Amino acid sequence: MATSSKPKRRPRGMIETLPSGSLRVRIKAGIDPVTKKEHHLTEVVSALPDGRSDWDQAEKVRTKLLNQLDERRAPKTRATLNQLLDKHFELLKVEPKTMEGYESVTRNHIRPLLGDQPLSKIDGNILDSFYAVLRTCRAHCGGRKFVEHRKQGEHQCTKKCRPHECKGLGVGSLRKIQAVLSGAGKRAKRWGWVGVNPFELTESLPGAQSNPQPPSVEQAARIATEAWRDLDWGMLVWLAFITGARRGELCALAWDRLDFSSRVLTIRSSIAQSGAKTWEKETKTHQQRRISLDERTVALLRSYREHCAERAGLKAMPAAARIFSLKPDGSTWLKPDSVSQRYARMCARLGWDMNIHQLRHYSATELIAAGTDIRTVAGRLGHGGGGTTTLRVYSAWVAEADDRASGTLAGRLPDLPVALSAEGKLAPVTPVAAPEDESPYKGIAKDLQGAIVSGVLAPGQQLPTVADLAKRYAVSFGTAQRAIAQLRVAGLVSVSRGKRAVVVDPAAAAEPAKVVGLDDRRRR
Repeated sequence: MATSSKPKRRPRGMIETLPSGSLRVRIKAGIDPVTKKEHHLTEVVSALPDGRSDWDQAEKVRTKLLNQLDERRAPKTRATLNQLLDKHFELLKVEPKTMEGYESVTRNHIRPLLGDQPLSKIDGNILDSFYAVLRTCRAHCGGRKFVEHRKQGEHQCTKKCRPHECKGLGVGSLRKIQAVLSGAGKRAKRWGWVGVNPFELTESLPGAQSNPQPPSVEQAARIATEAWRDLDWGMLVWLAFITGARRGELCALAWDRLDFSSRVLTIRSSIAQSGAKTWEKETKTHQQRRISLDERTVALLRSYREHCAERAGLKAMPAAARIFSLKPDGSTWLKPDSVSQRYARMCARLGWDMNIHQLRHYSATELIAAGTDIRTVAGRLGHGGGGTTTLRVYSAWVAEADDRASGTLAGRLPDLPVALSAEGKLAPVTPVAAPEDESPYKGIAKDLQGAIVSGVLAPGQQLPTVADLAKRYAVSFGTAQRAIAQLRVAGLVSVSRGKRAVVVDPAAAAEPAKVVGLDDRRRR
């Protein structure tokens, strides 16, 4: 009686003997999605020292490759990184300016160094070597010595043609490269080209260190004075100081985005530029924001609008006309690059190397130093994250404002009934009642009142800052603030939030004794 037996299962894969005695393991892995040809996984097992083939190791390799294939961790193609990047950029949807940056780093760095590498061969070792080259020299010189010419082809060399000096890529460029490779790797994994994203093996870059360098108050005054030599340019620079808007947002402003009655400027869009091409787009955070303006700025803008209408021969400027334009009717916008270049040239004439983005830093730091809360500053600047970005970028000025706040609180507290001895120990003291007119803040108020009444401080002139007064009279920040408060109550100065105190008409000045006796009148 015949007995049935189960059919033998044919082993998957093939082990071939090479002339050298080595063994080549070959596993069929389907059809290559790129070349449309049959795709195989292969690995060579070297011969033993005595020249015999290592069949045991070959079986282990075959099992390993089969497991990779079954678990979908094996590459499905022999495609190179260049082929992946071609497909990736066909489908990538980003802002034109962002795409330009991605294509630049890909053309100059990724394709020359890694483009011909098969995706299945890219590993952590290759990526570490790749980034090491970029950190060493952006020209990938490999230690070669050559002359960097100012242009290609035959030309007369000048001092701009100089010996090459190695300079690595900055963190910003390296982040763009990581973004390109990571995005392409995710697509390759989703398409089944590779089992895992090889670019996830890249070491993370250090966090970007923010170091804003706004102009000082004295520099800002000189910049504003120089800019106002041209009415149109002065208005743009002034608005950059007041609003902290980005250069593209300033170029996109139109008259219908300014509400004179409520003193609110709405930022809705921005002008982007690539070479000579410009276009209007959404703001960086894809949100519009409203910025309150002070009365002085609104008055300047109202007068400037009348000036623009008169220059264009119109009764009034069209609502959609751009506030800043080379055309009298405001039908075109300024190019952001031209604004940056003009500002840089102006600062160079003043002896400084500055850029227009630093006016944004100036606006933020002054608001923070004046005690404005972080969320309000973030809202005016258009920072996302509810103030997280603002805190990270301007943390130094937040600390300064916090230090001032501590001085303010200390200056408003009463004198302590204890004091530190020379040995650093606390000891009780007997308070001595000082005459009322010996209070430090009243002495400061009397000095400033005398300067106002005598004409040394003219109407409209700003008082020294609170910090300067505190330093000059060797008192706390809060004591200097109380002195200015005395002058304000006496009607000698006007004070507004975030601004220095300004002297008013001396006709309204009171006698010195009245300033000193303010607290007496309050108690009565």
